[in-house]
Amino acid sequence: MAAVAAPMASKPRGSKAESFVDNKRREDIRFANINSARAVSDAVRTSLGPKGMDKMISTANGEVIITNDGATILNKMEVLQPAAKMLVELSKSQDSAAGDGTTTVVVIAGALLKECQSLLTNGIHPTVISDSLHKACAKAIDILTAMAVPVELTDRDSLVKSASTSLNSKVVSQYSTLLAPLAVDAVLSVIDPEKPEIVDLRDIKIVKKLGGTVDDTHPVKGLVFDKKVSRAAGGPTRVENAKIAVIQFQISPPKTDIEQSIVVSDYTQMDRILKEERNYILGMIKKIKATGCNVLLIQKSILRDAVTDLSLHYLAKAKIMVIKDVERDEIEFITKTLNCLPIANIEHFRAEKLGHADLVEEASLGDGKILKITGIKDMGRTTSVLVRGSNQLVLDEAERSLHDALCVVRCLVSKRFLIAGGGAPEIELSRQLGTWAKVLHGMEGYCVKSFAEALEVIPYTLAENAGLNPIAIVTELRNKHAQGEIHAGINVRKGQITNILEENVVQPLLVSTSAITLATECVRMILKIDDIVTVR
Repeated sequence: MAAVAAPMASKPRGSKAESFVDNKRREDIRFANINSARAVSDAVRTSLGPKGMDKMISTANGEVIITNDGATILNKMEVLQPAAKMLVELSKSQDSAAGDGTTTVVVIAGALLKECQSLLTNGIHPTVISDSLHKACAKAIDILTAMAVPVELTDRDSLVKSASTSLNSKVVSQYSTLLAPLAVDAVLSVIDPEKPEIVDLRDIKIVKKLGGTVDDTHPVKGLVFDKKVSRAAGGPTRVENAKIAVIQFQISPPKTDIEQSIVVSDYTQMDRILKEERNYILGMIKKIKATGCNVLLIQKSILRDAVTDLSLHYLAKAKIMVIKDVERDEIEFITKTLNCLPIANIEHFRAEKLGHADLVEEASLGDGKILKITGIKDMGRTTSVLVRGSNQLVLDEAERSLHDALCVVRCLVSKRFLIAGGGAPEIELSRQLGTWAKVLHGMEGYCVKSFAEALEVIPYTLAENAGLNPIAIVTELRNKHAQGEIHAGINVRKGQITNILEENVVQPLLVSTSAITLATECVRMILKIDDIVTVR
């Protein structure tokens, strides 16, 4: 602990005599950091696993969120302590790296910090602990990779199994038989054969529509908008053999700048202005009609109205269907799906920039309407999923759960290995690292042993959340693994230990490896901080 060197009692040697160093403050700060980070980890620990509890988050503006996705819970928490914020960032980085295991990564980090606390109390230097954790982490990744089972993308069943394992711990777990195959098909449909390793989840658009139940969720081959057709002047609401233009300009008369204003006092002048406006709009619509375009998707505009009543009237006369207020960030997805180009100026309006579809129609759904574009010719590699739900909370949670399932399938596409779930890999790691620790010399052995013990937190918490006796379950699990059953894990449904691969509880290797790597990095960083400097 504090290195207290007694001052030399013999003759004083100037300043060198005062070699008393006070390390108390540094330790206090280190322990404060560890405690606050552990508090965050304990907050989400109860929501780990299929029998984990859900959290209800009430935000400042009165919005209520019900979820058990670790990343969402931590994201919404007001964390002020800097070290605790690192755990929030940790779950975010796990979310972007793997998409699933956001609770696991925080729980592992919390357990590692707890072990580090006891090592520090025993007087082991933080740098030694940090280096040993790094070694143990590298060894753990090797052990996990050796345990993994390779999977092919043609093996759809394995992909569905891992997606449904991810969904089982969510609020919408009873719909996992529907959502898991949906997620797998969605990801497989957007894989580019030229780059089979990369899946961009932005190519999968999730559209939420209130009403119905989660059972009514279905994929749509084409485009879906949660919007109505602008039918102010009785324009068409169904167009066959559609030629679709995505425009980024406004079909409305130009305005003056904000600061300037024109005062017109003469009626003839006013008539002239109105006439000019009419001619201006008619000129635009004639150019649009000349290309054979009969469906317009108009980007939202902040400068002036995208369409006026007058332009809607003329567009309706020209039998052109109008969908206004398309969000700016959707434009890329729409143009990729329709295989067309966005048009930024009326002068550039040409037939080759249009997209073609068999049918564009407005469909009633629940109490609202949606717009569907189907039968798109030369459709880009994208897909849309229409998610339904009985209330907003279920709908949001269904979207988050579906996103997690999509991420799991994406992990399997980029790293094609599966690994057992149910606490099996953690116990196996703990056992093998414990054996390895006995071979190491000096302090390293102690630190690796602590790392091994910390990993037991996952099966322990799984058992605890399922209402089983954690100590008995983890002891029996260790025993099974010692006898060589490396796929033995906690079967939460039956409340006992079974071969978890036979129960179809599997997860991608990437989820486990990235959880352990990220948790270790985060803990090493917290360990090395010995002072907090606040700058005004």
